[in-house]
Amino acid sequence: MAPVTEVASAPLSEALTQPQVRRDLEGRTALVTGGSRGIGRGIALKLAERGARVAITYVTHQDDAQRTVDAVKRHDTIGTATRVDVADHRQIERAIDGVVEEFGSVDIFVSNARTEIPTFYAAPFSITAEQWNTTLDTQPTAFFHAVRRVAEVMPDNGRIVALTYGTGSRTGSWQPWVAMGAAKAATESLVRYFAVGLARRGITVNAVSPGFVDDSVVKSLPEVAQKMISDWASSGWTPMGRLGTPADIGNVVALLCSEEARWITGQTIYADGGASIVMAELPPALQQG
Repeated sequence: MAPVTEVASAPLSEALTQPQVRRDLEGRTALVTGGSRGIGRGIALKLAERGARVAITYVTHQDDAQRTVDAVKRHDTIGTATRVDVADHRQIERAIDGVVEEFGSVDIFVSNARTEIPTFYAAPFSITAEQWNTTLDTQPTAFFHAVRRVAEVMPDNGRIVALTYGTGSRTGSWQPWVAMGAAKAATESLVRYFAVGLARRGITVNAVSPGFVDDSVVKSLPEVAQKMISDWASSGWTPMGRLGTPADIGNVVALLCSEEARWITGQTIYADGGASIVMAELPPALQQG
């Protein structure tokens, strides 16, 4: 009888606690707008982790963009960054063409870029026409032009994802969110129209609606507001008891970009730790028994 070889337990333990990430996006190219920081960065890194080449856009934070590119490359893939103001549809169209010229195609397009809070954050009766127009230009209008161009160069079975905020789109109590809420609602409507228009080519079009995410727009608010939001989440208004992370949202986008998600299109996926299913009429303590 052959001697029994003792197998070290440490590698097995590591294998059980650190599952290998599938490289199922190898050979595919992703373009993520607003990918230098926050949620956009989280998405870019998760797509890179799955093997995709990742091109990101930024508008002001060049150093952050380079750090994201460097992090993408550490996943043994290619990363690039281009300065693009998505409010100018010609710039995003040129960026799409540039990615095709460099890599041959755009297989995944993620519309994540948004304008900064001071440019849109105002209540319905105080918001300026400029703030309103800027918000629409960087959200549904930018998405409209980008998808029309990307559809011309995207191979069949591609993936298109828009980042929205569904709760702010269907409610009205967060008054200074009026422009962004309306813009995200319009974007979600476009998602459905484009999903139908591209379905015969196997291209899926979906929206991901994050709840409040640490290292995102929340960081643009005053510290006292940030603490209130975090405390609100931990008190039970978010059933999982915490804010989301950019990696949480990146995981959802990566899932939608997988082959297994080919039958999901035209949907808004809420990735919010359950916050959108909590009743507003009752305190969490009563709801949770």
